Formats: sequence, C-alpha cells, structure tokens
Amino acid sequence: MLRSLTGLFAAFVAVGCATGDKPSTGTGFLADPPSDCRSCAEWNQTQQPFHIFGNTYYVGMAGVSAVLIDGGSELVLIDGGLPQSAAPILANVRALGFDPKQISLILVSHAHYDHVGGVNAIQRYTGARVLASAPAAEALRRGDLLPDDPQYDQPQTHRSFPASRNVSAVHDRETHAFGNSQVLGVFTPGHTPGGMSWTWQACEKSRCLNVVYADSIGPVSVDTYRFSEGLGDQIVRSANTIANLDCDILLGTHPFVFALQRKYEQGREAFIDPQACRDYSEAAAQKLRERLAAEMVEQAS
Repeated sequence: MLRSLTGLFAAFVAVGCATGDKPSTGTGFLADPPSDCRSCAEWNQTQQPFHIFGNTYYVGMAGVSAVLIDGGSELVLIDGGLPQSAAPILANVRALGFDPKQISLILVSHAHYDHVGGVNAIQRYTGARVLASAPAAEALRRGDLLPDDPQYDQPQTHRSFPASRNVSAVHDRETHAFGNSQVLGVFTPGHTPGGMSWTWQACEKSRCLNVVYADSIGPVSVDTYRFSEGLGDQIVRSANTIANLDCDILLGTHPFVFALQRKYEQGREAFIDPQACRDYSEAAAQKLRERLAAEMVEQAS
C-alpha cells in the first residue's frame, strides 16, 4: 500500500528507521505479545515517519495510523496500532528527533486491537495518561470489546488486546491542553460504541490550519450484526459531525482513508483539502446506505 514511499520519505526526513530495520526504542521497553490476524503482517509493515504540517507528524505503520503532536514541552500520540506496532512507533518518534518519554498523553480513536493493541506497552514505557471516550475507556480497561460493538460476536482471541491502566474517560467536545497546544475530542460513534475523533490547530509562522484525525465510521461488523437494529443511526450522526468540523487537513485511523500515498506523491500541499472531511463523511454514509439496503434484502428473503 505504502511501500513505494520509502525513498520519498527518506528524502523528507533526515533520519528514520528504514523498512526492515530493527526498531530501537531505547532501554526499558517491554513489548506485549503480537496479535495474529490475516492482515496483521501487511498492516504492520514499517513506515518512514514524516512531517505533515506545523506541530503534526505521521509516526504510524504502513497500514495502521499513529500521529504525533508536538506541544513543545510535551508530546501527544494518537493511537498505538497493533501490539507489535508499539516498538516501531516509538522508534519513529525517536527518528524524528523527539524523545518518546515526552509523550504525556495517548489519545484513542476506537478500541479495536489494530488501533489500541500497542497502547499498553507505549503507556508503560512513557508513563503517559490514556484518554478515550467512556465506552472506549471501559473496553481498554477490559482488554476486550464491549458487547454492543458490531464486531463483538466472535471468539475472544480474535477481538481482545492488552488491557491498559491509567485510562481517563473524556466527554464530547472536551479540550485537553499539553505544552503550548491543545486538542479537542469529538464523540463520533458508529463503527464502535465509543468512537472519538480529535482535532487541533497546526501552525507554520502565521499560517494556521485545522487538523482532524477522524475516527472510523464505516459499517464494519461480524456477519450476524444488523446496523439497522444497532449503530446505524449513530453513523449518520457521526458522519454529519465530521463533515461540519473545521477541517483543513484530514487524517484517519488507516493511511488509505486519507489517501496518504496519493497526497504525498502530489506534494505536501495536497494534504491541505478543506473538502476532505465532507468527502470522507459522504463515503461512509454511502457505505451505510448500501449496508442497510443489503440487510433489507436479506431480511426479506
């Protein structure tokens, strides 16, 4: 998906962890057992970290996102990838010239193993607080999905992840300050009962842009789940919420959802797209319409 970007990113940053290199996090890091899933190896391919705009950096993997926000005296990390993503994410932070120990907050989009699997190990290493919506905070403490999650009805070994401590629940539209910056949490459930998107301002000299890390709002579930009887209405509301955010740069939980490769190849200005949040929301709403139509057909047969 993003393998072809290795050379491009190498030119964009002075130092980095090249694809295939063993990540170095410094001393004291203890990894959790890796997740074993059909897509895990592809998702967890190493990715060169890079500067997006202002205080915002991409430090995630080739298939699952993680974003770093530089607040000067403190750093904030959004999402932790798979359990096996924790070490390369920390190595990416270090490769960009930051000290991972300065990460004071870890923000969570939604509590699925491919986005929070590495949170526990990163939290242990950095001592950071973990912030999530109330439902996601409960799932993080359990190390398991909540029963009303659309992907819950499967063996626990397929849905669990390392449980986290020091997790605080945040309310919708709650602001958190760190260093010289602040981030706003926006409740956007639907893909999960506790989805949270995050937004902040990134500035370069006098030019300031609004960045949105939009949570997943796609209708993805186990085969037995019915969005018409569950979280379908919440997806509609969340899509509308994201569409109406002040949004100059869209980021998301997987690199493909914000067209990272295409935008990078077109140049850094391509990341700046005030229409991107609306396009993202409409795509999710269309997928929901298709899913609900399929459910109606199935119920009628």
